[in-house]
Amino acid sequence: MHNKTWWLGLTMVAVLAAGCGGGGPSESGGGVASAEKFRWKMVTTWPKNYPGLGTAPETFAHLVERMSGGRLTVRVYGAGQLVPAFEVFDAVSQGTAEMGHGAAYYWKGKIPAAPFFTAVPFGLNAQEMNGWLHHGGGLELWREAYAPFNLIPFAGGSTGVQMAGWFNREIRSVADLQGLKMRIPGLGGEVIAKLGAQAVTIPGSELYTAMQTNVIDATEWVGPYNDLAFGFHQVAKYYYYPGWHEPGAMLEFIVNKQAFERLPADLQAIVEAAARAVNQDMLDEYTARNPDALRELVEKHGVEVRELPRDVIDALRAATDEVLAEIAAADPLAKRVYDSQRAFKERVMEYHRISEEAMYRARRP
Repeated sequence: MHNKTWWLGLTMVAVLAAGCGGGGPSESGGGVASAEKFRWKMVTTWPKNYPGLGTAPETFAHLVERMSGGRLTVRVYGAGQLVPAFEVFDAVSQGTAEMGHGAAYYWKGKIPAAPFFTAVPFGLNAQEMNGWLHHGGGLELWREAYAPFNLIPFAGGSTGVQMAGWFNREIRSVADLQGLKMRIPGLGGEVIAKLGAQAVTIPGSELYTAMQTNVIDATEWVGPYNDLAFGFHQVAKYYYYPGWHEPGAMLEFIVNKQAFERLPADLQAIVEAAARAVNQDMLDEYTARNPDALRELVEKHGVEVRELPRDVIDALRAATDEVLAEIAAADPLAKRVYDSQRAFKERVMEYHRISEEAMYRARRP
């Protein structure tokens, strides 16, 4: 799956990061390299080894073990194996596990600003989100938000632009959202609730049955690669786009602060380098796998792929503006995050109009 050159490059990144002090959250922690061995547990919100989402933590663990020469090993647990999917945050915060992998918007009940670090409807795409986090002040805000919970977050992969989801009814107008019961977490759920739908949060492993038994009328999950793996085409007729709610869904690694600070400096740098590598690798994987999966859904399974009507998109955008304004008004940290992300988006969109967008238009025949 990974060639030797790729592994060598990552190893060099880790070595260079260690030599430069890493630039990470704990410049003073850890000291020099030692022979001491560390054994970590990582809990996740995904089924064990689930494509993309679930394999990313495994890739991280493999990288860390290889780069550290076995001095740091990480055992990965899927959702429910050690703790339930939505208890990952608390488990890492309390030290039950040293690490977790999930999505920040699952923790909005604890941190109002958390959903901004996963996805904002009509917001930053994957490329822009990485830019904001790593070079636009976003990561510093993220770590400030998680600090009271004894956690250090790292970007943990992106699925890219998602699909709007699977529906058992046609969406011809805004009126068709009335009474719709849909699995859609985060800010997207708050937005569709404004338009009369009922948003629910259900772990991924339970979605197929929930659709099959009509517990819900619709679900968003990720995109063709993951949706095919779950078999949603067997329990839903319509597959809508675009993914207005998650234009660049960012996942997260979270690390218990005390566990991280116990590591020597070189192992801290390896954790940071491996997280950064997996963050990019996941986006690469989804970019490569989604087109083939979509073709299979359409050509083999007869899935109807439909675009959401313009009036529905316009209504969702207007509701998004209301939701974001309300969250910013209610929480000072959320307002700072919102202001930072919005300012970054305005700057990057100005350039992307003559770069990314212009190139997309130009390459169409």
